[in-house]
Amino acid sequence: MNCVNFMKGVSSLSEIKFLKGGYTMNGSKPLTKLKLSDLWKVVKVSEEEIWGDLQQETKLMVKKLLESSMEEEIMEYIGISRKYERSEKRQSQRNGYYERDLETELGKIEKLSVPRSRDGGFKTRVFERYERKRPLVKEAIREMFLAGVSTRRVKDVLEPLIGSTPSAQTVSNVVSGLDGYVRSYHSRKIEDRHKYLFFDGIVVRVKRAVGKNKVVILCAFSIREDGVKELIDFMMVEKEDEKGWTKFLNNLYERGLEGKNLELITIDGNLGLRRAVDMVYPYTPVQRCWVHKLRNVASKVPKKLQEECLRGAKRIYSAENKREAVERFWEWADEWRNVVPKAVECIEKDLEELLQFYDFGKIALEEDKDD
Repeated sequence: MNCVNFMKGVSSLSEIKFLKGGYTMNGSKPLTKLKLSDLWKVVKVSEEEIWGDLQQETKLMVKKLLESSMEEEIMEYIGISRKYERSEKRQSQRNGYYERDLETELGKIEKLSVPRSRDGGFKTRVFERYERKRPLVKEAIREMFLAGVSTRRVKDVLEPLIGSTPSAQTVSNVVSGLDGYVRSYHSRKIEDRHKYLFFDGIVVRVKRAVGKNKVVILCAFSIREDGVKELIDFMMVEKEDEKGWTKFLNNLYERGLEGKNLELITIDGNLGLRRAVDMVYPYTPVQRCWVHKLRNVASKVPKKLQEECLRGAKRIYSAENKREAVERFWEWADEWRNVVPKAVECIEKDLEELLQFYDFGKIALEEDKDD
C-alpha cells in the first residue's frame, strides 16, 4: 500500500541524494534539487521509513529504558528497594554516576548515566543484555508509538535488561516517562509550512494475544516550503476507511496543518481517504498515485500481457510535460483499448488527477553542499 514507493521499472534512485548529517528531531531530511515529477517515483512511504524518521525519538526511549534498568540493577546490588531507603540489608552505598556513550544501530546514544557503588564492586550488565535483546526493545518501542505505552509491555522489556523482575515503582516511573515521549510526539504543534502532502495507509503485522495480527498505519509525509521531506505523523487503525482518515486529518489540521501554503496532495484510490481530504482540505488539488493505479491496471490485464502493457503505461508519467503525457496516453489507449478495455478505462477516468503534478514546475529544494 506504499503510495509513493519506488516505481517498478524506473531507475531514478540516482536522481536523488540525501544530505549527510542524519535525521533531525522532527524526522525530516533535506533533498537535492529535482523536478517535482520525480517525487512521485522516488519518495517512498514504508514501515521502515517511518521508524527511520523516528530515530531521535527512539533513541530517547532506549536511553530511558537503559538508565531505568541500571537504577533497578544497582538497588538490587546494594540491597534496597528504593533509591534513598535506609536498610540494615545494605551491602554498599551509591556513589553518584558517570557518563558514557553507547554506539547502537540507531546511532550514538550520548551521556547515559551509569550508577556507581561506594565499594566499586557494581558492574552493570545492562549493556550486554541490551545487545542480545535489541530486537525485543525495538519491537516494544514501535508498539508503544502505535498502541500506547502499557505496564505489561514495559515490564516485559525491563525484565531481560535487568535480569530479574523489576519493582512496581520502577515500571511505573518508566511507563510515565515513555508515555510522555509518545504523547509529546503525537500532540506536538505542526508548523504550517508544508507545500506537498503525501497520505497513505501501510499494512503492518503486530503481535496480539487475541484479534487480528494486521493493522493499518495512516501516514502523512510532506515536502516543506524549504524543500525538506518530513514525516509529519501517523496513526494506527483497524482498517483504512473514511472515519479513520477523517479523524487523522482533522487532528493534523487542529495542530496547525491548515494548508495555507499547500499546493498538492498525493493519495491512492482509497475512497475513504478521498472523502476525508475533500472534507478537510477541499481547495487543494489532488494527485492520484501512479503506483496504486498501475497495480489496478495490472489486475485487469492477462498475465502474459502485463509487462508490455504496463511498460507503455509508465511512459505516460515519464513524459517531459503534460501535453506529451496526454499524447502518450492516447497512443497507449489506442493500442490497448480493444485488447484490455477495462485497463484503459482505469487510467482514463482518473487521467486528470494522475497528471496534476505537471502543473507545478520545479520544487526549490535544498542544495547538497558536499557535492
